[in-house]
Amino acid sequence: MKINLTLTPQSLQKKTAHVFELAGQKIRTIDATWDPAKGTPVFTVKGRYTSRGWTEWTQGFQFGMAFLQFDATDEVGMLHLARRKTVKYMASHVSHTGVHDHGFNNVSTYGNFRRLMLEDRIAFNQEELNFSELALKVSGAVQAARYVPTAYRDPWSPVAGSGGVAPGGYVYSFNGPQSLFADTIRSMRALVVAHQLGHALMGEGDKPTNLLHRAVEHAATTARFNVFFGAGRDSYDVRGRVAHESVFNRNDGQFRCPSSQQGYSPFTTWTRGAAWIICGYAEQLEFLDTLSDGDLAAVGGKRAVTALCLETARAASDYYIDGYSAKDGVPYWDTSALNTHKLGAFTARAADPYNVHEPVDSSAAAIAAQGFIRLGNYLAAHGEKAAGKKYLQAGLTIADTLFAAPYLSTSPSHQGLLLHSVYHRPNGWDYVPPGRKVPCGESSMWGDYHAMELALLIRRLADGKYYTFF
Repeated sequence: MKINLTLTPQSLQKKTAHVFELAGQKIRTIDATWDPAKGTPVFTVKGRYTSRGWTEWTQGFQFGMAFLQFDATDEVGMLHLARRKTVKYMASHVSHTGVHDHGFNNVSTYGNFRRLMLEDRIAFNQEELNFSELALKVSGAVQAARYVPTAYRDPWSPVAGSGGVAPGGYVYSFNGPQSLFADTIRSMRALVVAHQLGHALMGEGDKPTNLLHRAVEHAATTARFNVFFGAGRDSYDVRGRVAHESVFNRNDGQFRCPSSQQGYSPFTTWTRGAAWIICGYAEQLEFLDTLSDGDLAAVGGKRAVTALCLETARAASDYYIDGYSAKDGVPYWDTSALNTHKLGAFTARAADPYNVHEPVDSSAAAIAAQGFIRLGNYLAAHGEKAAGKKYLQAGLTIADTLFAAPYLSTSPSHQGLLLHSVYHRPNGWDYVPPGRKVPCGESSMWGDYHAMELALLIRRLADGKYYTFF
């Protein structure tokens, strides 16, 4: 990836304004045409949003986009839409015990609703604040209840000399208790927001479980088994590589092997999974800054937890930037899929979404870009100015690419905002246009939402402000 060091948040304001101009049109079109009886819009086929029965993990993005649109444009109609649809449709997600997606669904809706109120962007209403905070408390506890222990109790860290954190358990994926997904790190914000609100998970005999400690334990387990640090753990240990899934023997809690549900193989990196790691750990670093050492004493202390999260974020970020991103910052959907070798030196030139070998994934780029900016901001605030600038500029470089052709969807007949997103390449769910050999030209709810979140974060930075749920 060639990082553009001349970009600033201010220099991208014309592009971010265009993003929100287009986003408003897309949100209104989807709201006017979508039949809720069909489930949740997930990704586009021939430019029209369709559903895909796996889990309803994208509904929070659908309504969260309207909250972001109001935040960026003051369109009151968007606020009314987001508030109304959140109240009407999101309650089932708050109490959903069968998924690992609470950070996606509930923080993107109830979290944005609460944030806007606390930022004085909307009128303060105590009942609405109580409503959104109750939803966030319950969501964090329900997500934390989806937990299983591992066999590992000794502290571990990717950083030499760190005290470490025990990778003693995790919030399991919808595949079942044996399965730890990289994605779920992004749902740990549901647990920590609930903890901030003073909530705990209550169990048998009224025994409370600390939601913060459970989130840290999950982060440590994910870092230990889903992320690689070039330490020789197997024959394919490249620093920053990410396995989508880790599989555990549920009889004894032992780690058995890496796996992948949506990537090409357990020994290549599905780039959206890596993007969730980049964004999720960077966001957790921001949250850790709000805590005292005493808050984390039971799980290794603030210094050890911070070191683990920081090295995990940096390793995955460095591999994205230096290992597999195309020159313009957009990755292909997997680092080494079946036909990747036919692309030649793909890191030395801009990504080609219309190539005949393997699809790009713009949604991975949008997610990772936000993570880079957050990581860069964190490092700069902690005295690492040069490193902070590197990651910030990487995030801005990706935004500069995504917020223009061929990625930004300008056609009013296309319901998507960010083009060339890929959902599930191994299952063949993505639309391949006539005359093409790989998916291209389509959008996804998560790609659209994170493109808007990226644009909002950059807009806030240009105004000397920030965007966080903490």
